[in-house]
Order: sequence, then structure tokens, then C-alpha cells
Amino acid sequence: MDQKEIIKHFALLEEVETSYKLITLGFGELQNINLHNNFHFLPFQLLSQGFERFMKSYICLAYQNVNKKYPTFEYIRDLGHDLESLLREIIDKYYFDFNRPQYKNDVEFLKNNTELKELLFIISEFGKKSRYYNFDLVTENKKIPLNTKELWNNFENKHLINDEKLLSKLFSQETQHEVYYKLNSIIIIIFEQFVSALSRQFIFNCIGEKAKQISVASFHEFGMLYEKDFGNKDYRKSTTRYNETPKKVHKRTLKNNLERKLNPNIKFKKILKSEYEGDWPFFANEVIIECRYKHWCIVTIDGHDYALNGTAKGRYKLENPKDAGMVMMDKDSGDFIKLALDL
Repeated sequence: MDQKEIIKHFALLEEVETSYKLITLGFGELQNINLHNNFHFLPFQLLSQGFERFMKSYICLAYQNVNKKYPTFEYIRDLGHDLESLLREIIDKYYFDFNRPQYKNDVEFLKNNTELKELLFIISEFGKKSRYYNFDLVTENKKIPLNTKELWNNFENKHLINDEKLLSKLFSQETQHEVYYKLNSIIIIIFEQFVSALSRQFIFNCIGEKAKQISVASFHEFGMLYEKDFGNKDYRKSTTRYNETPKKVHKRTLKNNLERKLNPNIKFKKILKSEYEGDWPFFANEVIIECRYKHWCIVTIDGHDYALNGTAKGRYKLENPKDAGMVMMDKDSGDFIKLALDL
């Protein structure tokens, strides 16, 4: 490999790793969206950059594998910034069968999933024009771009309206936070399917050995995600907002455990994953639920207390288990509130 090729190799390696960091940070900032944080600009910015860089890196590597040379500046420039167009370029020219049943699922999803197309359109419009939407309003630009925040809200509202159980949670202070987690999870799952479907082309050597090598430290983990894995990962742990927010948990003491056993106003029960009939939401295999004075619901996980309901969170200043990273991101621990209240 001559000097020029070495420079190109490391430039693409940096682009792939940069796009991976932008995407995972974008997912984390999406998961940070909640009742108190509606700053969508940051995840939009991260994902518009991350998806574009990822797909352009993909095209460069796939083109080189087919043509034994990298594409020209003009070729990449003419692809533009539209994410849907970049995806069509990949599917039409550089998406190959890797002789596994998953290929059919991946290509079907990339070609025909309407929700993926809708979300990519929103992120793409933000990256191309809408990030300056407010300035266009102020300066009376005659070509006002689409309001991507409004389009995003419309997407979420569509899911909210079609799910009566989820909608009902929006009107309860105890369960409002679960609505945000669920909507964020729906979107994360779609984006994870998108990234993993492209990443499998890297790890299964469909677009060349060079692409496989370059992706080892980044998109390999996405390529290993399948249906059972989507929505489980807590990407918030890679974000500054999450890491700098103090986690209000209480480590139980001997006194706490004695009070639990001796105080008649405290009801508790150990629940095992192996015995639970519903969809188990916790990473731990067992928890203890507790109801104090018929109002305040607590869950104990690995010797630490978390607030199951809003009243317990307010009274004891405890984190709820999902905010603390103890619940899978696509799962709902709300049913355990009822179990605790019924004790």
C-alpha cells in the first residue's frame, strides 16, 4: 500500500469511527428526551451528521471494493446530503446478499419500512435546511423550510394516539415519564434496525475486507444486533448530560431491612424473573417491591432503593429505576407499581 492509499485508509477509518460516535451519542441524547428536556436540536444534529457520514463512508468502501479505486470528489459531492438518496444509492448498487436468512429481513426493512423513511426524511431535512428554521422566520426568508420538530412530534403523536394504554399514562403524574421512554424506544428501535442492516454488510465481508477491518472497533457491535436485541441498550451512558446528573439512590442498611420486616405499614415481596409471567423489565434477575403506608412504592435492586412511583420519588428523593439505568430501555416497569400497591 503506497503512502497515498495509507492516508486514504486512515481518513476513512476516522470517518467511520466519527460517524459511530455521532450516532451513538445521538441515540443517547434521544433517550435523554423527557418531561424536563425537550432539546431535540442536539440529537437531530448528531444523527443528521452521523447517518450521512456513515453512509458516505459505506459508499466509498463499497465503491473501492467493486472498482479497485475510491470514488471521485465529484461522485461523492453529487450524492448530496439527502439521507434517503444516500440509502437508495446503497441499496441499488452496494447492498449484497450474505447468504443468511437475516438478509431478506434487512433488505425488506431498508426498502419498504415507511417509518424509517419518515424518520430519515425528518433528520435529513433538519441537516439540509431546517436547523436554521428560526433564523428563516426572523429574516422572513421566502423559502421557509419544514419545521422538523413539528414533524417529529407528529410522528410521536401518531404512536401515542394509537396506543390507548400509553396515552392514558400521559395524564398521570405517576406514569408520565414512561410515555417519553416508550416513544424514544420506538424510534431507537427503528434506527438500530437501520444501522445494523447496513453494518452487517461490513461484518459479513459483503463490501470488502477493508470495510470489515475498518468497522471492527465501531459498527461491528451494531452488525451483531438482531430483533431480540433492539431497544435494550442504554445509550445515555455515553452522554455528558446523563453522566453529570447525580443518581439519587439509597443503599439499604440493616436498620432499613429490620424496619421493612417489623413495620406493619410496610408491605414487601420478592419477585423473581424466573417466576414472573409478564415481560420482565429489569436487568437484575430478582427485585423486592415495597409499598409504604399504602402510597409510596419502592423497588430494591441489588441492595439499593429506587422510586417506582412519582409520590415515592418526591418524598424520598429517589431516582426511578429507568433513569438510574436499571430497566431495559424498551421495557416498562409500570406494572410493578400496581403490584406494590396491591400488597
